[in-house]
Amino acid sequence: MARNLEPKCRQCRREREKLFLKGEKCFSSKCAFEHSSDRQDNTARDYPPGQHGQKSGARLSDYGVHLRAKQKIRRVYGVLEGQFRRTFKEAERRKGQTGENLLQLLEARLDSVAYRMGFGASRTEARQVVRHNGVLVNGKRVNIPSYTVRPGDVVALTEVARGHLRVKAALQAAESRGFPEWIAVDIKEGKGTFKAMPMRAELSPTLNEGLVIELYSK
Repeated sequence: MARNLEPKCRQCRREREKLFLKGEKCFSSKCAFEHSSDRQDNTARDYPPGQHGQKSGARLSDYGVHLRAKQKIRRVYGVLEGQFRRTFKEAERRKGQTGENLLQLLEARLDSVAYRMGFGASRTEARQVVRHNGVLVNGKRVNIPSYTVRPGDVVALTEVARGHLRVKAALQAAESRGFPEWIAVDIKEGKGTFKAMPMRAELSPTLNEGLVIELYSK
C-alpha cells in the first residue's frame, strides 16, 4: 500500500505552517517546527527544508502558489495524489460548491472522522487504528481509511482498541481540547456520531480550496 514517507516535520516546514501531523508532540515544546535543537537562539526554522531552503526566498510563480495550496491540503489530510484527484472529481460531481464539497469529503473519510473523535493522536495514528480493524461503523468492522462516513453514522472503537494505552491517551487529549460541532463523542464508550457534514466556516481558514479548483481547471 502506497504511503507518504516524507518526515512529518519536514512537511510542515515545506508549507511554513504547523500542520499538526505528529499528534501531541505538535502541541508541546518539542515541536521541531517551532524549536531547533541545533540552534543556540532556539528560533523557529520557518524556511523550507533542504540544502538551499534558506536561499529560496524568490517569489513563487502563479503555478507554484496554486501547487502549494493543493499540497498543503493533501498533507493535512494525509492523502496521495491519486486519492486527492479522485476526491476532487467526486466533489465536482456533487451539487453545491466544489471547494466546500472537497473539504467535506476529506473530513468524511473514516480516518479523518476517527481522528476528530480522538481515536488517534494524529490522522496517521487514527488511520493505523482503522487499518488494524479497531473501528466499527454502525456496528460493522471497517478497515478502509478512505471509507466515506455519512451523517448519522455511529463510529466506535472495538473493545480491544479501547484498551490500548495510546488510544486512551488520544481520547483524553482530544476531550481536553474539545470536539468539532459536527460530531458527538462519548469518551467512556469510545464511540461517536458523525452528525453532519461540516460547514466551510467550521474548517481551517488557512486552507485555500479555491486555488485547487483553479489549478485543476487549467
